[in-house]
Amino acid sequence: MKKFLLDSKMFEYDKHYRECQKNNQPFIKARKNQIDGNYVVQLDLATCDYSLTLDDQKNVKKLFENETNHLKSNFSKKNIFKGCNIDKELSWYDGILPERLDIFCEKLFDLSGKSLR
Repeated sequence: MKKFLLDSKMFEYDKHYRECQKNNQPFIKARKNQIDGNYVVQLDLATCDYSLTLDDQKNVKKLFENETNHLKSNFSKKNIFKGCNIDKELSWYDGILPERLDIFCEKLFDLSGKSLR
């Protein structure tokens, strides 16, 4: 099973969402912003029977801060951070560069999966 889904059609997101529910895994999706080419990544834990602890939320926040710092240190017109939010069940980050997307999603999955252990 895939850990996350990128730029897919709605029916593919629905199918992946159901697979995540069936396997008790976090649902992570990334959609490209057509204006700047960067990605919005969403972590949804409604597919699981767990949520992010306060420590998990701190770790996700650190991941988000690291990404924001990277964007600031490599600033160009395409590297625009648009916002983020971290919650125990739903978190998102807007502004992931395409070349950093896979690594970011892998780390996010690993951080959210720690709640399973």
